[in-house]
Amino acid sequence: MCSIIAVTGKDVSFDKFKDALSRTHSRGPDAARIINTGNGYLGFNRLSIMGLTCAGMQPFAYADKKTIRQELTAEEKERAIELGKTGPKELTMLPVTERTLPEGSKILCVCNGEIYGFRKIREELEDKGYSFISSSDCEILPALYHEYGTEMFAKLDAEYACVIYDVETDSYIAARDPIGIRPLYYGRTEEGSYVFASEPKNIVALTDKIYPFPPGHYFKDGEFVCYRDMSRVDEFVKDDMDSVTDHIHDLLVEGVAKRLDSDSPVAFLLSGGLDSSLVCGIAASMIDKPLQTWAIGMDIDAIDLKYAREVADYIHSDHHEVIISEKDVVYALEEVIKALGTYDITTVRASMGMYLLCKAIHEQSDSRVILTGEISDEIFGYKYTDFAPNAEEFQKESEKRIREIHMYDVLRADRCISAHSLEARVPFGDLDFVSYCMSIDPAMKMNTYGKGKYLLRKAFEADELIPESILWREKAAFSDAVGHSLKDDLAALAERSYTDEEFEEGISKYEHARPFTKESLLYRDIFEKYYPGQSEMVADFWMPNKNWEGCNVNDPSARVLSNYGDSGI
Repeated sequence: MCSIIAVTGKDVSFDKFKDALSRTHSRGPDAARIINTGNGYLGFNRLSIMGLTCAGMQPFAYADKKTIRQELTAEEKERAIELGKTGPKELTMLPVTERTLPEGSKILCVCNGEIYGFRKIREELEDKGYSFISSSDCEILPALYHEYGTEMFAKLDAEYACVIYDVETDSYIAARDPIGIRPLYYGRTEEGSYVFASEPKNIVALTDKIYPFPPGHYFKDGEFVCYRDMSRVDEFVKDDMDSVTDHIHDLLVEGVAKRLDSDSPVAFLLSGGLDSSLVCGIAASMIDKPLQTWAIGMDIDAIDLKYAREVADYIHSDHHEVIISEKDVVYALEEVIKALGTYDITTVRASMGMYLLCKAIHEQSDSRVILTGEISDEIFGYKYTDFAPNAEEFQKESEKRIREIHMYDVLRADRCISAHSLEARVPFGDLDFVSYCMSIDPAMKMNTYGKGKYLLRKAFEADELIPESILWREKAAFSDAVGHSLKDDLAALAERSYTDEEFEEGISKYEHARPFTKESLLYRDIFEKYYPGQSEMVADFWMPNKNWEGCNVNDPSARVLSNYGDSGI
């Protein structure tokens, strides 16, 4: 995980730009660099994952089909020696100085991302006469832009956000992956320059209005162009059950395999639910040493710890448990909302355990890459989609969730993990996997089997990669599974924070996404402290579809639905 920032004009000073970049130091604690393009700045904070030498430091500068090797400062040379001896680790950030455009530069690029299959692409580019100086996957991007222009974005199999500066045309190009796995936000200065950055906290002082950069789009010459819409399905797959489940199986296995490629240690979040367990089970079948798996639970009523331990024993992982208390949850709430940049109830609740778990991973291990199980629910359905009245409505809901996932579960995973200098990788967000699964006849994905996510479960039934009891275990909401008391503790804190009169007065302050419970008001008030007037960065509250019978509820937790059943056991 890294952070990037760019401003497309001369109206932001170097000191302001440097301060803005420093606000996401946790995303890239190894090194930082800023280049003055002559008409703006490009900035980068590095977390070394692929290509660990200083040659992999960004912004990359290109000229005449080759990367320009940028001169290191004395401090950077010393850092290079240290990194070469010890590998990446948390170090004190070096002083960031203003660099001028490297001589001969034609293209500059900063990218926070993972480019899958980059070695093959690099070989193809080398055959065309390009040369590279590092083993960084992102180094190929300026060459791809030189070769294909903006057509390059549709060719990428990647999780990324990037900004490119074309020196010869004096133009900035920004782009984001089709799911929105990697964050990117933008705004405009008073003078009209665009600013792009990894997180809202980077640019909250540079612009009056912050917007999420739309996934699957690129920006050029003041316009946003959609190059891939993952929610769009032109034609449904009408294959039989065996063919569909075979495709699901093979594409997810390939999605996991891609994400194991790392020059830094990898760990796995393991809740004991279906999705994270499948990711771990698949990975364990590919790696010849024990996985590093991590689980978290409350000290009095943790649900998932026992199931995570069952999976860990089955796949013979090196398993770690983190136990938290009400005090930990209450103490961390404000810092979690500050890190997230959201007020959404579901996102905040589910982030509490994930944030504290990633904090423990950072403090207690050398892992830098984290595989996690997000996005499966949006594709295959959640407890509330059991109430979908028909296949058409199920599909519409799935499309909506995929379009908005970057504001909810994907945001949660990114911020909780990157806040602790770790990188998130999401196998269920693999583009080939999502594209195929979204095109499956929605009538097949609806829960007519007496078990949600039936196709996914059936796809891995024969492999025996995880215990059968886990494969067919009922879905539990993550915040509930960490412990029912977590949600209850947060609600109790909110109840103590406002009288009924203060609640009514408090919600009247807000028009967009107006809070509707004391808990939601508490989150919104904390959000406004750090991101005043920026609520529209999030579309609204993540809630079940209230238009469906059985879903007209006032709490987003699946616990309030009539079909929750054995999920919380």
